[in-house]
Amino acid sequence: MTLSLERPLVLMGAGKMGGALLSGWLDKGLSPAQVYVLDPAPSPEIGQIVTVRNIALNAPVHDIAAAKPAVVLIAVKPQAMGEVLPGLALLTAPETLFISIAAGTSLHRLKELLGAEVHAVRAMPNTPAAIGRGITIACANDRVTQQQRDIADALLAAVGEVGWVESEAQIDAVTAISGSGPAYVFYMVECLAAAGEALGLDPAMAMKLARETVSGSGEMLHRSPETASQLRANVTSPGGTTAAALDVLMGEGGLSPLMRRAALAARDRARELGK
Repeated sequence: MTLSLERPLVLMGAGKMGGALLSGWLDKGLSPAQVYVLDPAPSPEIGQIVTVRNIALNAPVHDIAAAKPAVVLIAVKPQAMGEVLPGLALLTAPETLFISIAAGTSLHRLKELLGAEVHAVRAMPNTPAAIGRGITIACANDRVTQQQRDIADALLAAVGEVGWVESEAQIDAVTAISGSGPAYVFYMVECLAAAGEALGLDPAMAMKLARETVSGSGEMLHRSPETASQLRANVTSPGGTTAAALDVLMGEGGLSPLMRRAALAARDRARELGK
């Protein structure tokens, strides 16, 4: 289905995630004429996109306000929100939806920075959005209309699956699992490759095996109706090599408690960023 809006969209911050969203919207048919990009130092890749597609870059906020944008999506680092958002307060209006994808930035904080009347959605996507395989979880404040929620859903769905939670308290946990989760998987690949080297494999071969094993297993998870537990059981023969390795990974002090501690640390840091 073609993505379209009745009024313009503003993208504040065109880094990796903002750029992924922009590419996803354009791929879904959103007219470049409907887009304003605000970024003081766009990457060469974004510079090329805005030039080739004739997208407005760093237009004055007063001019953007006159166009009464339907959506302002904020994709800057959490530490920059206090500096960036007051400059966008001029865009706050009942007909304008603000979507923030900054980790740890609460709906209350958005209200403080943009005004009490702001219609706001807080969302947490992840980096597989760059290949259209992301997952985003979102939460809306009580001023967001059903139509605005549908618009947010369509924009976020341009780069992967979308889910909604009613309790904002869950977003920090989402950040710890799916927002930060790709980094955990990439690190597992590094560790698996390093283990291969320790067993005598050539470094390039060890990394190839690790990368293809993890990406292939992820694709099986994506395609299969079976649970992760069942897929694990399917490749674990009693008394075999996989079972021997799982005895270590699933033993005391193994992967499960380690992952819980890692996720807890990520969640707590998300809460700190929101203060």
